[in-house]
Amino acid sequence: MPAYSYKGRTQTGDVISGVIDAPSPEAVAEQLFSKGYTPINIEAEDKIKPSMDIGMQLFDRIKPEDLIVFSRQLATLVTAGISFLSSLDTLATQTKSKRLRSIIEKIRKDIEGGSSFSDALSKFPKVFSPLYVSMIRVGEEGGVLDDILERLASLLEHEAATKARMKAATRYPLIVVVSITIAFFVLTTFVVPKFAALYASSKVALPLPTRMLIFTNMAIKKYWLLIAAGIAGIIFAVKGYIKTPSGRWNWDKLKLGIPIIGDVIEKSVMSRFARIFSTLYRSGIPMLHTLDVVSGTLGNVIISRAVEVVKESVREGKGLAQPMASTTVFPPMVTQMVAVGEETGALDEMLTKVSDYYDREVEYAIKNLSTTLEPVLLVFLAGIILFLALGMFLPIWDMIHVMKR
Repeated sequence: MPAYSYKGRTQTGDVISGVIDAPSPEAVAEQLFSKGYTPINIEAEDKIKPSMDIGMQLFDRIKPEDLIVFSRQLATLVTAGISFLSSLDTLATQTKSKRLRSIIEKIRKDIEGGSSFSDALSKFPKVFSPLYVSMIRVGEEGGVLDDILERLASLLEHEAATKARMKAATRYPLIVVVSITIAFFVLTTFVVPKFAALYASSKVALPLPTRMLIFTNMAIKKYWLLIAAGIAGIIFAVKGYIKTPSGRWNWDKLKLGIPIIGDVIEKSVMSRFARIFSTLYRSGIPMLHTLDVVSGTLGNVIISRAVEVVKESVREGKGLAQPMASTTVFPPMVTQMVAVGEETGALDEMLTKVSDYYDREVEYAIKNLSTTLEPVLLVFLAGIILFLALGMFLPIWDMIHVMKR
C-alpha cells in the first residue's frame, strides 16, 4: 500500500503533518476528516524516502526523557477525558523524535484494529520494557490508566536522574584516563623516535624503561594494524562472552566486587528493586508476577536470580522475608523492613522507605565518588609520568656521566 505525507489543520488552527498508508489521496483525506482535521496538502511519498527515514531512525534514539514526556502527556490527556485515539494523535504530532512518532502511529493502528494498548506496546520491547507493559496492562484492567502512567513517569524520572548523577561523577576520571592514554600514544609515536636516534649514536647501554618505550614505538609502527585488530577482537570476544549466561554472571559479579564502584552499583540495584517492587505492588499486580517483572528489570543477574529464588519460595507459601534472608544477597535492613511490611500489611510503604534510604546512600556515594577516586588517579598518573620521564631522560644522564669521564 502506498504511503502519503500530509499536512492538515486541527480545529484549533494548529498545523499537523505525518505519513499515512492508504490506497489513494482521497482515502487519506477521509481519514483526516474522520479525525477532525482539515487537509492542506497530500503528496505521495518518494520510494527512496522510506529507506532514508530508516537510516535516520538509526541515529534517532528514543531517550528516557521522550518516554517520560510521553507518559506524562498521555496521563494528562486521558485524565482530561479526551478519547484515547485522539490522545495518541496529539502525542504523535507533538513529539520531536521521528522514531517515537512512527511507533505511536503504529500503536494507534493496532488499537484501531482491536488490540489493547498494552499488547500494542509489547510489540516494541526495545522501547517499552516489560515493567512498562505490565503496569499499563494493570492500568487497563483496573480502569486507572492515568494513575499508572503518572507512576511510570515518576519511576522513569527517578531512573534518569540516577543515571545522570552517575555519569556526572565518572566524567572527570574518564577524561583523565583518556587524556593520559592519548598523551602516552603521542609520546611513544612522535617523541620517542627522536630520542631513539640520539641514543643509537651513543654507546651507552639503555635502561629498561627506555628499551620498553623503544619497543612500544617499533611495535606501533610495524604492527599497528595487528594491534588494532587484536584490540577489536578482544572487545568483541568479551562482549560475546558477556552475552552468555556464565559470562553475564561473572561480569555482574566482577562489577559488584570492584572497590568503591561496586558498592555504588549494589546500592543502586537495591534501590531499584525496592522502588519497582513497591510501585508494582501498590498498582495491584499479583505478587508472583511482580517478582517476575522485577527480576527482569534489575540489570544484575546475581540479584535477579536471588529474586527468582524468592519467587519460588513465595509460590510455595513461605512469604518474602525468610527466603530473601536465605539468599544472602539482600542486606539485613532490606529483609527486616520487608518482614515488618508483611506483618503490618504496609509492604509498599516499607519498600518505598528502603528505596528512599538507598537513594540517599547512592547520592552521597556518587557525590564523593570523584573525591574517592582522586588518590587512585594521582597514583596512576604519577606512575605513567615517572615511567615516561625515566625512559627518556635516564640515557641522557648516563651519556652526560660518560662524557664527564
